[in-house]
Amino acid sequence: MGEPNSNPAATTASETRSQSWLSSWRGAAWMSGGFCLLMALVLTVNFAIARNEDPLRSTELKELRQKLQVTPADENIKQRIREMDLRLREKYFRHLQGMCLGSYLLLAGVTAFLIAAGQAFRAERALPQLKVDAIDPNRALASQARWSVMATGGIVAALLLVLSLGPGRAFPKRPEDIEKLLANRTDTVAAADYALADEIALNWPRLFGPDGNGSHGLATAPTAWDAKTGQGVAWKIPMPVPGFNSPIVWNDRVFLSGGDAAERSVLCLDGKTGRVLWQKAVTKGAAGVVATGSPEIPESTGYAASTMATDGKRVFVIFATGDLAAFDLNGEILWSKCLGPLKNTYGHASSLLTWKGRLFAQVDQGESDQGKSRLYAFDGRSGEVLWEQSRSVGSSWSTPTLIESGGKTQIITLAVPRVNGYAAETGAELWRVEGINGEATPSPIAGAGLVFAISPSEKLMAIRPDGHGDVTKTHVVWSSEENVPDITTPATDGDLLFTVSTGGSLTCYDAKDGKKQWAHEFDTEFHASPGIAGKALYLFSEKGQAIVVEVARQFKELFRTEMPDSFSASPAFAQENIYLRGATNLWCIGPVRGQLAR
Repeated sequence: MGEPNSNPAATTASETRSQSWLSSWRGAAWMSGGFCLLMALVLTVNFAIARNEDPLRSTELKELRQKLQVTPADENIKQRIREMDLRLREKYFRHLQGMCLGSYLLLAGVTAFLIAAGQAFRAERALPQLKVDAIDPNRALASQARWSVMATGGIVAALLLVLSLGPGRAFPKRPEDIEKLLANRTDTVAAADYALADEIALNWPRLFGPDGNGSHGLATAPTAWDAKTGQGVAWKIPMPVPGFNSPIVWNDRVFLSGGDAAERSVLCLDGKTGRVLWQKAVTKGAAGVVATGSPEIPESTGYAASTMATDGKRVFVIFATGDLAAFDLNGEILWSKCLGPLKNTYGHASSLLTWKGRLFAQVDQGESDQGKSRLYAFDGRSGEVLWEQSRSVGSSWSTPTLIESGGKTQIITLAVPRVNGYAAETGAELWRVEGINGEATPSPIAGAGLVFAISPSEKLMAIRPDGHGDVTKTHVVWSSEENVPDITTPATDGDLLFTVSTGGSLTCYDAKDGKKQWAHEFDTEFHASPGIAGKALYLFSEKGQAIVVEVARQFKELFRTEMPDSFSASPAFAQENIYLRGATNLWCIGPVRGQLAR
């Protein structure tokens, strides 16, 4: 019988191949281990650098923002904030991308190391087990190398774990998550292409003011004036263009639109003097989809019933023809398109809304079963449609509003037969409350953590906006059927809620629980919605009466006067002034602050 391994040559060849594979895998393990250590070092350094360039930690940005609060109209400070914020964010995202790529490379390196180390271990075990006195002197060194490789792997794995836990909290994975983080911090600064929240709060950038609830908590508007003698009237000018939309105000500029069948245009006036700074026409269908057919435009709303909106960089306008356009603050047209023709019995009257560089337009038309109604989100810079939500509702004349609830920004809309909450980011429907009837003209507003919605001449509902799906039976906190408006929108300061009916019934509610505080009858008609500045509620009637009432739990009339005009548009408040669009004049009630227009 032959002895085992009787062929020394074959054995030697096998051992040589095994030794060769062992050396190769050991080399691969060493190389991948070294690569992992290098990548871990790079990631650690990158993480430290990124923390120093985090916009949320910039002391210089905080100091600039504090200076802006002292001098909110300082354009130089605003520009410095925007430039610095943009520069820091660009670096922030570059480091974030580097961290992401480095993590993947590190993971690949660890994978390669584990494979190589495993194969080296198997190759070593495949070698013949020799007696101790025959062991190759290099075997001890190989054993030490194996332990070194294993130790290296442990160090790399630990570093990988630390990096996956640490930067994961400091660096959100997606840019939109970073935007959400920045938006929720108290030391947030503005993106370069839309205004700061602090700036918005100082102005009147849309219908019903900075919060869309008819109130301006920072304004201190006058509570007495005399239109006949001119006392307390900063300026008034003949209305340059026909229309029913309300003025909006940004710093010392007042914007409004007007038009007829021949021409539609946007006006910008000096808020100090009333002088027209620029007036630009909006051409039908320009630079966009040209509409076919002509919509029917009734005189009761006209071509320019929708109030404009601004994001602090651009102003936006929409007409009953469906023409939508954007201008910069100096009057240069940026883009335009046509969404029409719009089929609406009383013409299009829903106003525009902006949020973080986006423009929202509620375009409800036809009947609820015709599928013609839409809610649009546009990129304010380019006019590109970011999302479009189909709505199974009929024609409406209400304006959407924005709220924050449950960590989400929502767009609230009202039209027959429901109130809807949509996600501002995506347009997805979040919740709905059924029960809107008639002609949906009053707009939804928000305050005290609730949404207030009106079914015209029928009921006022207070809705908790944190639900999902149909919340008709679960989220209506309170309702009232007394003196419910059919045209005007309520106003609230977050504590009290005020409604005024067309016939002159003014009612005050506790916003949280709906308890009626008082009601008062005025012998006049109101089509203009009420407005609040400070602790005063302002009412302007169809017959030209101006009435000021104290915002309090007991009725107290502070002032009343007659003005030679008729008011259907709602007031705007900014910088100690009240801006009013009448049927014949445009008014500024407040102190004279410049050389008046002649």
